[in-house]
Amino acid sequence: MTPRFSSAWLPCIFLSCFSAQTSQNSRVLRGSGRVRLKSYSGDRRSLALPWEGIAHAALGGLLRSCALRPSGCWSFSAQGELPGSSASESLQEKLTDQVMQSPQVLAALQERLENVSHTPSSYIETLPKAVKRRIDALKQLQVKCAHIEAKFYEEVHDLERKYAALYQPLFDKRRDFVTGDVEPTDAESEWPSENEEEERLAGDLKSKVVIAEKEASADEPNPKGIPEFWFTIFRNVDMLSELVQEYDEPILKHLQDIKVKFSDPGQPMSFSLEFHFEPNDYFTNSVLTKTYKMKSEPDTTDPFSFEGPEIVDCEGCTIEWKKGKNVTVKTIKKKQKHKGRGTVRTVTKQVPNDSFFNFFSPIKVSGDGESLDEDSEFTLASDFEIGHFFRERIVPRAVLYFTGEAIEDDDNFEEGEEGEEEELEGEEEGEEDDDAENDPKV
Repeated sequence: MTPRFSSAWLPCIFLSCFSAQTSQNSRVLRGSGRVRLKSYSGDRRSLALPWEGIAHAALGGLLRSCALRPSGCWSFSAQGELPGSSASESLQEKLTDQVMQSPQVLAALQERLENVSHTPSSYIETLPKAVKRRIDALKQLQVKCAHIEAKFYEEVHDLERKYAALYQPLFDKRRDFVTGDVEPTDAESEWPSENEEEERLAGDLKSKVVIAEKEASADEPNPKGIPEFWFTIFRNVDMLSELVQEYDEPILKHLQDIKVKFSDPGQPMSFSLEFHFEPNDYFTNSVLTKTYKMKSEPDTTDPFSFEGPEIVDCEGCTIEWKKGKNVTVKTIKKKQKHKGRGTVRTVTKQVPNDSFFNFFSPIKVSGDGESLDEDSEFTLASDFEIGHFFRERIVPRAVLYFTGEAIEDDDNFEEGEEGEEEELEGEEEGEEDDDAENDPKV
């Protein structure tokens, strides 16, 4: 027999008991204006539902108990009457008639039932203890896999160190070409032209053009190396240009090279960025360094979160600023009035100033487990991201960020992903439209 309720108290009782007891092992059956809960299993045991207080408040003592009948349907009995008695049957018939006359109540119930979430964790809770024990054994295996994966990344770090030594002679030659210490040979500077018209020139005509170009180039200035090479990269890359202030630009024009150095064998995993500057009027350092410390081991409290090495801390360096040239601070003047004498004096004070060179004075991660505030955590996470970007993208592909080709490749890749998503969404919408057209109810 289907459950029969008064439309006045049905939502209060039914929604409470459903969310508390049946969201994990029941399903909704609809038809003929009725809502029915049927257990997935053949279990016919009684359920102790903690809503007698709610029922009492709603019915004034009428509703006292409930049980799951062998048919699998909910049945409610009146005080002093057993389920199935004639008086109870009569009462239920009357309540059913009232519910049938209130479709709003049924609609509200159905909407509530449709919103019930069946999560994987709720399913696990329903499994027998023996099965849960085997799942725990699988988790033990997963932790061991995470530790093996950590060893894999340690060996990857060793490989990076090995191949960094092979890359370095090429990067050293790049620095020589950029600074103008070495002029590339004709063979080294040979590169296919992108000008199609020039490709179609032939014979004497092409020779004449080449001669004319040489004569014209003789009148052009011939600066040393590639001026403002690294500064141009800073301007081209949004992640870096956002850090650069106008007063940082003259300093960055003296930047000659950026190097990545990996930690030595046997040392804790880390890498350092070295910013090499030519002599300038701002500081005496020839090299500014930033070291990023890494960890490649599962967290003991959350081993399943391990996805490879992560940056856990960083250290900067002290910049030896020349007098009056420190762009990371600014001097402000503040007037102070003496409370007793009423005299006013002007106090000069230095306060922090926005600058790229704050990059070398990072927030220190506390070693005593003290948590950082939200702004500090965001700043530190951004710092880690910038350091990783220097290591993985900027230094290995510097010329392509100078010309903008790497930036265009990145933009095209992102646009391609968005376009693919839009196309897929369009296909899904099309399928929904087709279903709507084929639905006889529409």
